[in-house]
Amino acid sequence: MKKLFPKDKKDWLRFFKNTGLILLGTFILAFGIAMFIFPFDLVTGGISGIGIILEKCFEDVPFLGTIGADVFSSIVNWILFVLGIFLLGTSFAAKTLISTMFYPIALYLSELIVYHSPISRLLDLTVYEGEYQAIALLIATVFGGACMGAGCAFTFLGGGSTGGVDVIALTLSKYVKRLKSSVAFFVCDTLIIIIGIFAVDNFLLSLLGIISAFICAISIDKLFLGESSAFIAHVVSDKYAEINRAVIEKMARTTTILEATGGYSGEGKKLVIITFAMRQYPAFTEIVTSIDKNAFVTVHRAHEINGEGWTYGIEG
Repeated sequence: MKKLFPKDKKDWLRFFKNTGLILLGTFILAFGIAMFIFPFDLVTGGISGIGIILEKCFEDVPFLGTIGADVFSSIVNWILFVLGIFLLGTSFAAKTLISTMFYPIALYLSELIVYHSPISRLLDLTVYEGEYQAIALLIATVFGGACMGAGCAFTFLGGGSTGGVDVIALTLSKYVKRLKSSVAFFVCDTLIIIIGIFAVDNFLLSLLGIISAFICAISIDKLFLGESSAFIAHVVSDKYAEINRAVIEKMARTTTILEATGGYSGEGKKLVIITFAMRQYPAFTEIVTSIDKNAFVTVHRAHEINGEGWTYGIEG
């Protein structure tokens, strides 16, 4: 938690930059959900999908029937955040705190913009006739997925996490040793989408929700990683042993340590090479900066990684 309080000017600038990216990403995510996902009941997985499912399940229950998907999603997000503190530790909580706090506010502001402006007319399918209804749904599917993906990407770039279903997936991968985090995320979103098929009771909307989820994933890959979904990092630090141990223990990734010589100083150095998946980027940066903020770090996108711990290609 000490990294929440920067010590010098450079750290403060980095803190404000990262916080700005997290806030921007959270707002884009919330706006995409308010504009394209909730109005058309598109279950794409994640917190928004859970919110829609709960709204449909409790729509005939007194009091609970008056609660919308937006409120349900915010409540579930906070519940999972608290669970994440106990199941995944304060480190995870620190990365998700800003997004978790700002998400309900961003969603409320987005709904004010959407429902109290001329935009609201565009969200009423009854104003469309014939094939134009299908076109409207398809546009919502594409732009909804793109907005969610862009929001998550900006949040990742800021070193944060949107939390939510991440808590469930990361907990599963933590306690089920052979379950990769990428598989756990896929399983969670798939289950939410399957449950959504029965909750929404509209197979067409369910299919569109699946398409929107794919678009979201593609958007994250393109904006956050370019063509890659994994990183290779080179770290030069006098505290290489501590960094190496933390990577193995906290990220469950192995490393390679090479002998190196400083080109200017001529001094012997240790070079730590680390490969890790997209979602582990915030954990990697936290480990290095918390142990040695003066470490020399270069990070490259990996085109392909094969071998133990990785499938042919890239682990997402």
